[in-house]
Amino acid sequence: MSPALPDGEPVPADGALPAWVGRPGGDGAGATPERGFGVYLHVPFCSVRCGYCDFNTYTASELGGGADQAAYATTALREVDLAARVLRDARVPERAVSTVFVGGGTPTMLPARDLARLLDGVRSTWGLAPGAEVTTEANPDSVTPESLAELAAAGFTRVSFGMQSAVPHVLATLERTHDPRRIPDVVRWAADAGLKVSLDLIYGTPGESLDDWRASLESALATGVDHVSAYALVVEPGTKMAAQVRRGEIALPSDDDQATKYELADELLTAAGLTWYEVSNWARTDDDRCRHNLAYWRGDDWWGIGPGAHSYVAAAGPDGAQDDDAGPADGRVGVRWWNVKHPRRYAALLEAGTSPAAGRELLTRDEGQLERVMLQVRLREGLDLSVLAPGGRRAVAGLVARGLLDGRAALTGRGVLTLQGRLLADTVVRELTDDL
Repeated sequence: MSPALPDGEPVPADGALPAWVGRPGGDGAGATPERGFGVYLHVPFCSVRCGYCDFNTYTASELGGGADQAAYATTALREVDLAARVLRDARVPERAVSTVFVGGGTPTMLPARDLARLLDGVRSTWGLAPGAEVTTEANPDSVTPESLAELAAAGFTRVSFGMQSAVPHVLATLERTHDPRRIPDVVRWAADAGLKVSLDLIYGTPGESLDDWRASLESALATGVDHVSAYALVVEPGTKMAAQVRRGEIALPSDDDQATKYELADELLTAAGLTWYEVSNWARTDDDRCRHNLAYWRGDDWWGIGPGAHSYVAAAGPDGAQDDDAGPADGRVGVRWWNVKHPRRYAALLEAGTSPAAGRELLTRDEGQLERVMLQVRLREGLDLSVLAPGGRRAVAGLVARGLLDGRAALTGRGVLTLQGRLLADTVVRELTDDL
């Protein structure tokens, strides 16, 4: 079961944004805002629901009528059209799309031609910026050399494979269906098609030993990929795995076990020439980093297409450039909204010409500041300490003394996590934002 949507205020039936989001007195054209604009496309279909997963995904047996997978691209393109109208009517500065990310679910359950149609819709609506990054997630058992070549020909530049583990018993616990021996093949197929490749790993699965985790890291590195994401398993309420834990059928690892596995990941990935650029992500060069995710962490604008997808647009200043300090007199700095979750309801609303948004929140300055600290401190480039409130600035010296923030970086005005700080990032954020 995917998580419940957050509470929020109603969204107008036409999806209209607050008047203060756009460029006052203008048409949104001609501005050169610093913020990028990304598009996220959610594909909610999976062949099997993994026991740990709480994403907004559905198998065929869960969908029922009115949520036709074959018609999904057409449905999602209706929201692309709606998005273009809403942004235009709100006089949001026009920008070509800098990054596109197709996630899920398993996007590659759709035929490559449907993913190409979705990208074509984004391209024809907003245009793609020169060198735009276009990523799709994929399960290793859902692609072929031909489908990857078709995606590359359509304009995709990157694929992120859900490897998770190289150890069969760990994959079985996660209820992943792919054969780990297939990973080198799919990486080679993608590289042969001209796509950049990332592998996603999960550590801390019940029953996973440190040697198991080492084997997964070494297997990923043996493929020669230039980007690896390593995420600690989080067992969310409402998932099948949470029920298994509650019944005592499986036991979660300790915090110390998770920390040891993170340290091992950083050690092996660094030794192989990959550098951390965000707490859970390592890349060989700056060009190999995931620019779409960096846009989230840096606070760019994005529109999320699809059931359950979230979107965000910042308030614009008088010149039309979107700015963290812009906003109306009551201090609102941006608007976030989210779509209804079920594909059948999502399709019905768009078919009726109505926005699929289920709710929204108007962020205050303090809320925007909290999110800025929470996201940007996770980056290797760190946080500009001058944005902190007085209490946060006073906390920096103590965090440096405890080895959680890098002392040299702090002297230059940047809050950069040490290795120990990455393990305790939530603690760092709490202390830097204690007076918000």
